[in-house]
Amino acid sequence: MNMKYPDAIGPTAMHAVDGGVTPKRRFAGLHAGRLVLAILAVWLFGAPAAKAAELVMFESAGCAYCRLWDEQIGGVYPRSDLGAVAPLRRVDVDDPRPDDLETIGGVVFTPTFVLVDDGAEVGRISGYIGEYQFWGLLQRMVARVQARRATLPPSPAAFP
Repeated sequence: MNMKYPDAIGPTAMHAVDGGVTPKRRFAGLHAGRLVLAILAVWLFGAPAAKAAELVMFESAGCAYCRLWDEQIGGVYPRSDLGAVAPLRRVDVDDPRPDDLETIGGVVFTPTFVLVDDGAEVGRISGYIGEYQFWGLLQRMVARVQARRATLPPSPAAFP
């Protein structure tokens, strides 16, 4: 009979006396094994990835400042470092709002640029007064996205 665990039954009772596997150690081993399997499954099959950042440009057909932005920035933006972090998405303010942008409110002026990361608004630029101001303001907003992502734990899907 096992003096340490008198109610223990089976092989566990035999091993507990001589310093082998106790019921408590066996229970902990089962949980550790399940944790390893869960991590392995996430690594193999991936976890749902976060939505990428995007710069949403709310514009209207007769907007002179939208045309000015197109002339000064529109052709360069997709090839820029900031454009790589937050690709441009155009939305006409006169069209029905896409479902994923329903939470963005207060768009009064065009153009209005809203930086969205993982479905949340990070910042906005209302209007357009010139390329120098646009790039500076956008750089600050993108820095907030990068700081936000640096504080989040890495996604298991990011590891090949």
